[in-house]
Amino acid sequence: MVNSEESHELANVISEEESNEKMKIQKADRKKKKLKERLLKEATKAVNRGVCYLSRIPPHMDHVRLRQILSQFGEIGRIYLAPEDPEAQVHRKRAGGFRGQLFSEGWVEFAKKSVAKRVAEMLNGEQIGGKKKSTVYYDLWNIKYLTKFKWDDLTEEIAYKSAIREQKLNMVLSVAKREKDFYLSKVEKSRAMTEIDERMKKKRKIQEESGSTAEAAPIYPPRVIRQFRQKKSIKNETSQSKPGLSTDVLASVFGGS
Repeated sequence: MVNSEESHELANVISEEESNEKMKIQKADRKKKKLKERLLKEATKAVNRGVCYLSRIPPHMDHVRLRQILSQFGEIGRIYLAPEDPEAQVHRKRAGGFRGQLFSEGWVEFAKKSVAKRVAEMLNGEQIGGKKKSTVYYDLWNIKYLTKFKWDDLTEEIAYKSAIREQKLNMVLSVAKREKDFYLSKVEKSRAMTEIDERMKKKRKIQEESGSTAEAAPIYPPRVIRQFRQKKSIKNETSQSKPGLSTDVLASVFGGS
């Protein structure tokens, strides 16, 4: 009787575990389906998106202000503004110019290609406008629609540029490390040579004071003087090598009869 109850309990436990595993599998399948649907929606949206390129960003313009201006023409997705060269920023600040952050170029993603094309055609070369007190009132738009260009292309280009920058930085650091090691090795070598010279001077001084000359002075290797073979200069013998006409021939030509 006890064995039958224990077997019944074991069967219930096994059935509960199986049901729990089935529920977990079903939940995982639902999550996968939802993720697939979301990815498909994003892919269809990405196909319909359009990207515009701004070759110049006016001073005092940032992504917040740019979104505020361009959002009145259509729905905007992502915005990326490339910061200016750090060296140019340092030079401008030293010269007493604008001390804020400036941007060299930018990309704006619109939700629809048609809107991006229309905005680029309508704004390119036109005055930004707005309030007259605005710092960008008299600036002009430099905007162009990029055909067959997606945001992933931009991220790949940025990643490629950053990888190249890191590679160059690593090369510069390795060269600087080699130069530093070489310099330190030369310093250590010169220090060792000076110590040897000082010891030899002290030894000679002691020998001179004691009057013993049993130990011979150190023989240094002779200084090598390199001699290079020089080419002989070519004399100007053109006047001597040219054949001249005799005086008899000249007299017969220019003389009388």
